[in-house]
Amino acid sequence: MASIWGVTPKASIEAECQRRGRTAVIHDCIALLDSKRVDPDFVRVLGGPPAEVVLEGGEGGIDGHWPRVWAARGLLHVWDDSATAAIITATLHERWRVREMSAKVIAAHNVRPAIDAVVRLMDDENARVRAAARRAFAAVAD
Repeated sequence: MASIWGVTPKASIEAECQRRGRTAVIHDCIALLDSKRVDPDFVRVLGGPPAEVVLEGGEGGIDGHWPRVWAARGLLHVWDDSATAAIITATLHERWRVREMSAKVIAAHNVRPAIDAVVRLMDDENARVRAAARRAFAAVAD
């Protein structure tokens, strides 16, 4: 299903992988999760039109949580085990949307080294994070 701006996040990531290569895309997703700077055009790839608000300093700006949510979502669609440490660290983020998306990535890619992080998220204060953590636990504890 296409988004309101005509392309799904998955299609956007796949197109960027075709343009720059999987390794570069994964590298930049990891960099964003680690609070490092990336090319603003990559943030646009990840976030679509809402990225403009972030790049202009709104919603916490480039250092806010949205770029981390989008980076984790990018890893949902293009994964490599080199992202394991970054996605585990993202489960500790102060914002629930980052923790939730991290749990979704862990579940989707069966990131077994994240089992301790997933167990911790099962007691998260946010119900959506707890639900994502339960699904991740079912995937990695199997």
